[in-house]
Amino acid sequence: MKNELEATTLKTFQTELTRFFLAYKFALNEVETKINILQEEFKLIHEYNPIEHVSTRVKSPKSILLKMSKKELTPAIDSIREHIRDIAGVRITCSFVEDIYKVSAMLQAQNDIEVVDVKDYIAYPKDNGYQSLHLIIKIPIFMSDRMEKVYTEIQIRTIAMDFWASLEHKIYYKYNKEVPAHIRNELKDAALQAAELDRKMERLNKEINILKENEAESSLLESTPIAHLAQYLSQLTFDSKDSK
Repeated sequence: MKNELEATTLKTFQTELTRFFLAYKFALNEVETKINILQEEFKLIHEYNPIEHVSTRVKSPKSILLKMSKKELTPAIDSIREHIRDIAGVRITCSFVEDIYKVSAMLQAQNDIEVVDVKDYIAYPKDNGYQSLHLIIKIPIFMSDRMEKVYTEIQIRTIAMDFWASLEHKIYYKYNKEVPAHIRNELKDAALQAAELDRKMERLNKEINILKENEAESSLLESTPIAHLAQYLSQLTFDSKDSK
């Protein structure tokens, strides 16, 4: 009898654990679908796609356990679900800083997304120089017998920010987070240079857009009926002078 009870308890726990991780997988699927729709719309209608790359991940059990220990959480699924809000993670890489805020606004405007928290590390970088825009959202997923709202973290950053963050992570991992002070200072300086590069590329992009708009306006004016009429009248004037 005792063995049957233990077996039933274990099976119930396994089912709940499977559902727990599936919920985050399905949440990522939902967010990816939304991003794919935005990308397709931009390509076909706006002829410009602000999203360069998208990646997703679900935290490993080891990472979850480490965060549980850090937060001093009770080892219960409900407690983990409520207090660890970055188990499902999406990273969106954009071309320019202004694109980050555009993509963020479009995602936040969607009716089924509940925005829980926004952390703007671009306007207010971390002490180590880290920059990115973080959104914590809740997104509904529909299982066979229930609807759940699942916490998901979305990080949106430029290519330069992502490059810096990836290298910084590798360096800290290599030194087991005990990074010498001079390397920390160099990393912060590199973050400032990456931010300046982002600003410079954004200025260049705006100048190019202004030039393109001016060219488009000129070609539009040249192709209008009024332009053709002006050309016809000038030709008439020229012909009448020649006949004299």
